[in-house]
Amino acid sequence: MNTTRAAFWEREKRFWPHHDLSRFVTAAGIRWHVQQAGSGPPLLLVHGTGASVHSWRELLPAFAADYTVLAMDLPGHAFTEAVPSSRCTLRGMSESLAELLQRLGFSPTHCVGHSAGAAILCRMALDRHIAPRRIVSLNGAFLPLGGAAGVFFSPIARLFAGTALVPRLISWRGGEADAVDRVIQGTGSKLDRRGVELYARLVREPQHIAGALGMMGNWNLHNFERELIRLETPVTLIAAANDRAVPPEQARRIEARLPQANVVHVPRLGHLAHEEAPQRFVGLVGEALTSLCV
Repeated sequence: MNTTRAAFWEREKRFWPHHDLSRFVTAAGIRWHVQQAGSGPPLLLVHGTGASVHSWRELLPAFAADYTVLAMDLPGHAFTEAVPSSRCTLRGMSESLAELLQRLGFSPTHCVGHSAGAAILCRMALDRHIAPRRIVSLNGAFLPLGGAAGVFFSPIARLFAGTALVPRLISWRGGEADAVDRVIQGTGSKLDRRGVELYARLVREPQHIAGALGMMGNWNLHNFERELIRLETPVTLIAAANDRAVPPEQARRIEARLPQANVVHVPRLGHLAHEEAPQRFVGLVGEALTSLCV
């Protein structure tokens, strides 16, 4: 067990949403932080890069009224230990998560993923690790970054993740709530004080920063768009109009690629739309999960 990660949990658990639902499970060679609640059809929630289970803090209890809900911190994020850099790829993350589900005996019939989490779910479905009735994507990140960012960001992120000083420097400089709030607003979202503080707590932890950078640095989506045409699982793509991290136009492009997909546009909200307006997303996701056709 990573003692630093365990100490981080002991320090933060009393602040963490639904910490009474938390437990730790070993799978894929690492110790995972998971939360599970409710009863009914199994529903899997997968957060995006840089987040954690806290991203579902309002949605998880609402969904637990109708589903058995499972959420986890992705490898290297929050309270889950990191995998080797060779497994920080899209396929590596998907395989690691598949091992966790196998360890738990959890076969989701419904899946919801935010940002990179949506790509992970689609990768898992393509590789037959899961066979859900539907995947709901919240501002899904399926395509490479455009422009200069796409050329330079991944190599730089890999370099930063492998340099111990850089995550510590970022955590030191970026851990103040005002700085974190500015970053969040840069994605087009505006969170309440509680939401900002939870992200600030994550950003203060160097291992979380290293995990997020490592994931970004090894994320190669250049072939993924072509592979998506093989996806047989129906997908609902919920796209927020003010998302500055993943342009909403990406959803239409993905819809054209997927044989069973539909787009739901949400006005005004940004990349963290499900945290900005959780009750609205409980309704939107609930409608999508119970939809029999696209």
